[in-house]
Amino acid sequence: MSEPFDPARWRPASFLPDKDARDPALLFVVAVLCFLACLTALAAIAGARAADGWASEISGEATVIVRARGGETPDAAAARAAEVLAGVPGVAEARALEKEEAYALIRPWLGDVTADLDDLPVPRLVAVSLDRAKPATGEALDAALKAQDLDALVDDHSVWLEDIKNAAGVVRWTAAAVFLLIAGAAAAVIAFATRAGLAARRDVVEVLHLTGAEDGQIAGLFEIRFAKVAAVAGAAGALGAAVAGAVLRVAGGGQGLTPALPIAWTDLMAVLPCPLLAALVAALAARITARRLIHRL
Repeated sequence: MSEPFDPARWRPASFLPDKDARDPALLFVVAVLCFLACLTALAAIAGARAADGWASEISGEATVIVRARGGETPDAAAARAAEVLAGVPGVAEARALEKEEAYALIRPWLGDVTADLDDLPVPRLVAVSLDRAKPATGEALDAALKAQDLDALVDDHSVWLEDIKNAAGVVRWTAAAVFLLIAGAAAAVIAFATRAGLAARRDVVEVLHLTGAEDGQIAGLFEIRFAKVAAVAGAAGALGAAVAGAVLRVAGGGQGLTPALPIAWTDLMAVLPCPLLAALVAALAARITARRLIHRL
């Protein structure tokens, strides 16, 4: 009867050497995938911060379009609307924009023809700053204006807020999908390397079976080996992504590459779990692949 298999007598180095000719290519591919995954995480974090910032800014503001009625001038109507709105609970400040400021908002669509609008009853705008603690609602602003017989339209930016929330959701789901695709690609690469390693050592696997080794024990050798390789590659990819994020932070003057994707120094901490996650994905892929192939053998 053959001796029972003792895992302590089998060192990974005797079955799977510490260095393999395929290791540099495998390290490079996994490191690149980890680099892309970390960049995706940084972009998702920056996008969420930008969306929160935009939502916070416009949720504390409202714009009122005031049209003159009767013999009242547009400027007088805007001034009266600002006075009315300033007294509404939940309004911190209401300011009627000057005619030049209103024309400046129209100029991008009409060009320099705004100079010919002096004789037309162009509506005036009132900028309203809301109380952050308990902001007034658009319905309350509209009711106060109608009570004073003002022809005005209140824009509480709710449409913009909804668009920002939808865009932020798209960014999050897209980042999650990209992250899963990258993880799947990394698992496929490790599975291929595991398959190649088992094919090259098929005779050794048969000998180990004859000595009493179980499938899980043999698969564990591949699991540990490729988990170590993936951890090293993950660390390299995470470091590269952190350096890229730091460069974008410095180049953008504290706001990242663009104000639309502001990167904070604390965001770079998001790459820290990458080596561990890469090792877990590699270990799982190697174990599943090795057990299937060993079972067939």
